[in-house]
Amino acid sequence: MDSGQLAWGITATALVLLMTPGVAFFYGGLVKAKSVVSMMMMSFGALALVGVLWVLYGFSMAAVDGPLQFAGSPFTAFGLEGLGNEDLLGAAFGATFAIITVALISGSIADRARFGPWMVFAGVWATLVYFPVAAWVWGGGWILELGDLLGGFPSVIDYAGGTAVHINAGAAALALAIVLGRRVVFQKGAHKPHNVPLVLLGAALLWFGWFGFNAGAEFLAEGMPGVGLIVVNTLGATAAAILGWMVVEKLKDGKATAVGAASGAVSGLVAITPACANLTPGFALLLGVVAGAVSALAVDLKFKLGYDDSLDVVGIHLVAGMIGTLYLGFFAIDTGLFTGGDFGQLVVQAIAAFAVLLYSFVVALVLGFAIEKTMGFRITSEDEVAGIDTIVHGEEGYQLEEDARV
Repeated sequence: MDSGQLAWGITATALVLLMTPGVAFFYGGLVKAKSVVSMMMMSFGALALVGVLWVLYGFSMAAVDGPLQFAGSPFTAFGLEGLGNEDLLGAAFGATFAIITVALISGSIADRARFGPWMVFAGVWATLVYFPVAAWVWGGGWILELGDLLGGFPSVIDYAGGTAVHINAGAAALALAIVLGRRVVFQKGAHKPHNVPLVLLGAALLWFGWFGFNAGAEFLAEGMPGVGLIVVNTLGATAAAILGWMVVEKLKDGKATAVGAASGAVSGLVAITPACANLTPGFALLLGVVAGAVSALAVDLKFKLGYDDSLDVVGIHLVAGMIGTLYLGFFAIDTGLFTGGDFGQLVVQAIAAFAVLLYSFVVALVLGFAIEKTMGFRITSEDEVAGIDTIVHGEEGYQLEEDARV
């Protein structure tokens, strides 16, 4: 690599790492004031634990020798031993994806999860699910080779993580929401964001970091030939998704809100993640509108179906991740059904998406119930009402002056 490629690789790694504090701000603003410390700590806890596990053995597990291997040996490059300069940079970049994937899950169990059991879940789920799935999608595994395995089908397109990150996290989030059950009060309008500016700050940091998330891997390609398309699609789809969400919100509830705009931005970012390098800008705009509008409707499904996904990880990450992944089957450059291809691209996209969804959901469900039965995952109803921050962490997000004087 030349110095420019190395510089962009370092910059992209820093951008994606910043996204996890962005998730912490975004989620932290959405919960009640007595839960903000707990909510943000779940992201920072994931950052610390998964970062260590990735260096120790996650990177080794995320590459396989053939498409029929479940995951790589954790001892191939244990502790990143023996890697050269460029491989170490690639490992650091990959770590940031593992970290944010786990952090995303935490939004589904806001206000009611204990920190210790969450950390156990984060470490085990990363080991059993994220590291192997990363190998399937990017590390030479069966999803990457699915087209050839089926005999002449196109390759699965997942440039930056529609399956490995968003469908993966969204499915696990649904499982944990089922395991922990509903909050003490579960009805539409009962839980209001305590700090809307914090939500907007988090969304802004996510959008900023997402240019590294989507375009970061281009540092591996000489001359970075696809970076222009990726950057413009990341910008356009996200902007269009904000509009799609706000229109639906206005029609449905009578008002377009700042939280809705921030949520629409995230849904657009999620949807364009797998597709950023394989759509023309016009189709990227259409994808953004569709993802924003559908996600705005999907977040209300929890009230109809009865699962308490506190911060709509399912409605945004799972739904928009599925939309972005399947959309490529219709509109991917040269291979989509309506852009010069046939049903082949849609078939491989659907197999990859639903396989990751099912695997992540089942493992997270079993793991979540095991932790609940052995350690106790959820705090008591009394502690939930009193405020999880002081009960679990012994501190408050906000200390008023009159309280300090007392």
